[in-house]
Amino acid sequence: MPEFPNLIYFAIPFFIVSMLLELFITTRQKIKTYETKDAFTSIAMGLGNVAINLVSKGLVLLAFFFVYENFRLFTIPLAWWSVILLFFVDDLSYYWFHRVSHECRLFWASHVVHHSSEHYNLSTALRQTWSGGFYSFVFWLWLPLLGFHPAMILLQMSISLLYQFWIHTETINKLPKWFEAVMNTPSHHRVHHGSNPIYLDRNHAGILIIWDKLFGTFQAELDDEKVIYGLVENIHTYNPIKVAYLEWYHMLKDVFSGKKSISNRIKYLVKPPGWKHDGTGKSSDDLRKEWLDAGLKSPSQFSVDNKNEIV
Repeated sequence: MPEFPNLIYFAIPFFIVSMLLELFITTRQKIKTYETKDAFTSIAMGLGNVAINLVSKGLVLLAFFFVYENFRLFTIPLAWWSVILLFFVDDLSYYWFHRVSHECRLFWASHVVHHSSEHYNLSTALRQTWSGGFYSFVFWLWLPLLGFHPAMILLQMSISLLYQFWIHTETINKLPKWFEAVMNTPSHHRVHHGSNPIYLDRNHAGILIIWDKLFGTFQAELDDEKVIYGLVENIHTYNPIKVAYLEWYHMLKDVFSGKKSISNRIKYLVKPPGWKHDGTGKSSDDLRKEWLDAGLKSPSQFSVDNKNEIV
């Protein structure tokens, strides 16, 4: 099995040029998508992620090789058909990792970093976790078990991450209907970054939006519901250390403080963000239901913004 280069490192110059181009275009169009401190925080988070990944990637490779060498069911060669198959199974793995990262607080503690900006631009794509790399790889362990070589898996994971860079922009409105129907796009991903109740925990796609449509988590961007970026309760800080670990602090405080049963302490790790043992918390599903009830609207009214886009 040949060694593949780390594409993320090679893509860094492309990231920089793309952000400068986006800044130029949005400035010409008088669209304020960049805020200096926010952008530098995102870049700092990205650089920290790259540095920490030098360590976490070693753990991931060790785990992948352990499963591959000792438990693989098949030996899948490097061939055209295996590359196509890997594309789909990796993207499915990413969907479930991403979805669980919104539905389980232990994974949200690291993923919340990516949603902490109240702005949406290419620098937001760089706002990555400093902790998730040490445990989020569990969603991909079934791939070396099937028989995919770890080098192939890491390459496809990098390709997926690179694809998701360009969709973090407001400079692209809607792409051709056939593309919007199948692929993850800026419009679909803007929804994912929205704090509006109707947009919460929707569009978890990596490359293909088909998984959201298949598993019931798809939401189109609505013309009459402008996306409000950020969190339900924003953290209001540009400090990279706080951005990286503030939710870990709040989660562990909920786990270990106060009088709670062991069961409830564990639930603060596995239940969705917003859950509270005394029933006073609100999850994204609760907020969405309240919003729909307040407007006397049906969820089916908001599944698409154009019936011709239904697939």
